[in-house]
Amino acid sequence: MKKYFAFLVVICLLVAWPVAAAYAHGVDITYGSTSAIQLTAKYDTGEPVSEGDVVIYAPNEPATPWSTGKSDENGSFTFTPDPALQGTWDVQVRKAGHGGMVHIPVEGSAVQSVSTGFTTAQVVIMSASVIWGLVGTALYFSRRKS
Repeated sequence: MKKYFAFLVVICLLVAWPVAAAYAHGVDITYGSTSAIQLTAKYDTGEPVSEGDVVIYAPNEPATPWSTGKSDENGSFTFTPDPALQGTWDVQVRKAGHGGMVHIPVEGSAVQSVSTGFTTAQVVIMSASVIWGLVGTALYFSRRKS
């Protein structure tokens, strides 16, 4: 049984190892505001989404792009929303199939600052849950029939 358990642990580690390499698929988008809204898009690894495609959707027509552009080499992009269009503005940043969307509530000239993405604690909990599930499944199937 110890031989099987060691084998299962090695298999679980080999399965979990590529997760670290695939970690850059998410994009963290933060924004702040003065009279304009400045976005900063970064991959989960902290690398900026340079030259990423930016698509902005206004609250009155959420299916039609209001404006488009590209982020700079630091992943930053600035735009000024129409003050007559109050509500939630949706901004999407994408590059090479990776991207994210942020929803920005605009009430008059006031914009609330928020951040999207997973925190480090959330990533650790999700990874531990996957490994726990893999080990539990492997132990279930390796049990002896009585």
